[in-house]
This record gives sequence, structure tokens and C-alpha cells, in this order.
Amino acid sequence: MSSRHTKRSHGTSSSRGSRRTTQQSTAQLIESLNTHRINTLTELCRIERVAATASEEDQLAFQEPMTSAWTYYVTSNNLLNELRGLTRNYTFSSECLDDAKWKVSNDPESNRSWNYAWLVLVKMRDDQMIETYAASEAAKPEMWGGRLPETEEASQLAACCAWEWNEALDQMLRHWDVPPTTTGY
Repeated sequence: MSSRHTKRSHGTSSSRGSRRTTQQSTAQLIESLNTHRINTLTELCRIERVAATASEEDQLAFQEPMTSAWTYYVTSNNLLNELRGLTRNYTFSSECLDDAKWKVSNDPESNRSWNYAWLVLVKMRDDQMIETYAASEAAKPEMWGGRLPETEEASQLAACCAWEWNEALDQMLRHWDVPPTTTGY
């Protein structure tokens, strides 16, 4: 009988130890978010998935640090740097990203998600901003050694930019199987 009691106690102790480990892991992840040690899309999405499957108490603890981390990721140019890392042939337009950030900030629907990066990426996609900015970039004389490009040249360059930028945007949006929203869309 005492051996059964020992096994039960061990199970309870293990359960408590597991909970303590989870609390420590949660605290470490939150600390990483607060200090911006985690600042890539992949890592932030990984923590977002951990937070989504955490206990209700831990989910509440993750809310503000996760929201702040996403905002920092976008405003500190980490999002732009990752987009540019994916668009080595045709450098992603910072003006396009800045315009998308402005549009999200002025969009009443932006409260549907805590994830500023996702909102900005979706805004670029849904408003077809990439095509607009690709055409604008392709028509700039500085893209052509100071001369004005022919219409056909600018159109061809715009198509190349738009293709590569859309590929990068799609690649980044694939990080979310389910939109990180409060409304499900």
C-alpha cells in the first residue's frame, strides 16, 4: 500500500513540477518578448502558437507582450529587413511598407488583431499595394541611371518587382495557418 501511495505522490509531484516548468517557460518567453531578443517573423509566430495553446491564465499574460513585440518588429524595420531579404533581385519598397502601416493605423478594422505585422502584410495584399508601388518604383529615373524609362521598360520592371514582392509577401503570410484575429477573418 505504501508503494501505491508513493507512486501517487510522485505523480502529483511530477504534475506540480511540470506546471512549474511551464510557468518558467512562459515567463522566459514573455521576458524574451519584452526585451526584443526574439525579433524574427518565424520566432514571433512560434511564440504566438505557444501562447495560443497555453492556459487561459498564460494567454492573458502573453497578450500585452505579444502585441508590443509585433509592433516593435514592424516599427524597428525588422519586417522591412525580412522582406528585403526575400527580395534580393528587386529590393522591396520601404514606401509601400510605410503606406501599409499608415493605412492599418487609420483602419477601424485593425482592432481585429493584436498582430501588427499580419495586419500590415494583409493590407498590402488586400489593397493590391504591391502592384501600385512596383509601377511607381519602376518609373523612377534613378532605377534607369537617371534617364526616364520607356513605357515598355517600366512595365517590364514593374512586373518583375511585383512578382518578387508578391512571392515574399505570400511566403511571409504562410506563417499563419489561421489568421491571428479576434474575429476569425
